[in-house]
Amino acid sequence: MEQHRTQQRSIEGSRRFETRAVHSGERRPGAGREPNGAYYPISTPVYASTTFSHEDLETTDRVLGGEEAGYSYARYDNPTVVAFEEALEALEGSAESPGRAFAFASGMAAMHAALSAAECGGECTVLAAEQLYGSTATLLVQVFGASGVEVRFFDGCDPDALEAKIKKTNPRAVVIETISNPLLRVADVPRIAEITRAAGSTLIVDNTFGTPFLQRPLELGADIVVHSATKYLSGHGDLTAGVVVANPPYDGAAEQVRKLVGGVLGPFEAWLALRGLKTLPLRMERQCENARAVAARLSAHPKVAKVHHPSLADHPDAGTARRVLADTGGLVAFELADGDRETAFRFLNALELCVRAPSLGDVYTLAIHPATSSHRELSPSRRERLGVKENLVRLSCGIEHPEDIVSDLEQALDRL
Repeated sequence: MEQHRTQQRSIEGSRRFETRAVHSGERRPGAGREPNGAYYPISTPVYASTTFSHEDLETTDRVLGGEEAGYSYARYDNPTVVAFEEALEALEGSAESPGRAFAFASGMAAMHAALSAAECGGECTVLAAEQLYGSTATLLVQVFGASGVEVRFFDGCDPDALEAKIKKTNPRAVVIETISNPLLRVADVPRIAEITRAAGSTLIVDNTFGTPFLQRPLELGADIVVHSATKYLSGHGDLTAGVVVANPPYDGAAEQVRKLVGGVLGPFEAWLALRGLKTLPLRMERQCENARAVAARLSAHPKVAKVHHPSLADHPDAGTARRVLADTGGLVAFELADGDRETAFRFLNALELCVRAPSLGDVYTLAIHPATSSHRELSPSRRERLGVKENLVRLSCGIEHPEDIVSDLEQALDRL
């Protein structure tokens, strides 16, 4: 199986990102993949089987022992799931850092597996960016903290602060996000990778907001990349999934965690995710364009106090974004003028086109109140320290026409 994947990465490596997104993972002639026969489906089938039989028990023995490529049990491998994983390897990896992808039932399951693969257990230290997704911070503190892991937080946009903390704590792992939630701070992944590599720490990067369209952290020195594939990768709001893409030795450890813990992705969800992945470049390009247009218009609106988006000159990481990202992303956060939670709720309830939903990355434009959704598990004082104010709204731009998105936002602002 691994030899097959390596051959496919070699074949696909010379193709451009948009082409890889469309063709990677499919089972068709010319791609060197099964099935063999007189006809071939142009779309990868859904292999809805928990178990796979072979022509004799000797073959089963070799497949289970890893001596021969094949499938045996769905908790180990499934052809549809592997197709999705191969597609992610083609997009997230490179010739220098190919990585192996493993699909999980959710983004949080993937993050748990990544931390486990990095051996974050017992009496060790993990340094986590303050800007992490709220549930990731809670997972670290409550679940890994209960096993003896000491979790310390640092400013993920200050590499110098990280370097100073690493010298004091000698952490097992460092966890950051490509683009943070919800203020869209941009991490200097190349510099952070340089620091963690020198210290012998494992760098885990959550690339959910970035996607491989904007950045491929393995190329920049990261050891493990995590995605909530529920978001941009799948893109249609119809499945829950997560992915770990890891370099050795973490790839083998991630595979073992998935086999033993069993947080596997189902074949139908993998099929949906693979289908959604094919349009990732088209969707992301439009969503980035829409976000820039929305950010520019909101910046000039009298009822908006502040807009957070890396395309704006006053964004604290505008320079970093130009250096480490291919584009500025599809999310926008903004603070309502003279507002509080009640004002934010009135604004959100007045939206007619934008969908009020606690997610992101869909073809629809989604709007949420971070203080009561993504960051509700954090204390009010910590939310305030992180800049997650009661008047803050986060917008995930969809693929609609930008003028229609802006018109809906403006009519809701006018009704405040």
